[in-house]
Amino acid sequence: MTKNIMIVGVGGQGTLLTSRILGGIMSDAGYEVKVSEVHGMAQRGGSVVTFVRYGDRVAEPIVEEGQADVLIAFERLEAMRYAHFLKKDGVLIVNDQRIDPMPVVMGAAEYPEGILEELRKNHTMYAIDAQAKALELGNSRVFNIIVLGMAAKHMDFSVEEWLKVIEKTVPPKTVEMNKKAFLAGYESA
Repeated sequence: MTKNIMIVGVGGQGTLLTSRILGGIMSDAGYEVKVSEVHGMAQRGGSVVTFVRYGDRVAEPIVEEGQADVLIAFERLEAMRYAHFLKKDGVLIVNDQRIDPMPVVMGAAEYPEGILEELRKNHTMYAIDAQAKALELGNSRVFNIIVLGMAAKHMDFSVEEWLKVIEKTVPPKTVEMNKKAFLAGYESA
């Protein structure tokens, strides 16, 4: 059986590092893993989507609509934009952060209100203000690993396995901070 995970966010939020950690833990567990990165206008704060599929045999890297077991969203509007990819029993993990897209910045559109409330109506959703937690830890850049920690509660790997792959994947000087961030998210779930 194949499991499907999506990571969505805005350019610069760490979706690619998060997908490398996910791919690493699944590969270490002996699964076949396919990762596909879809960049929008990432350098300009555009949407970034990463698909991670794993199982005994994985034919293709793309997750179809209605097939994601877990959707990790690093921003509220991105969660809303991609929620239709979730399975009926899928889990949505959302970083409760607002990043205005270019049409909102330019005044051509308005950022929707009540996104989290709307998502809760139709999905099993967990939200966290990972940016605030990251600031508490002293490093605002690790918010993505906090969100990953929360999502990890809904996957079949031990904390020790997660910490081991984080240690192998992140830059050496950031290992301890990233481990703290992961545990902060994991314990918040």
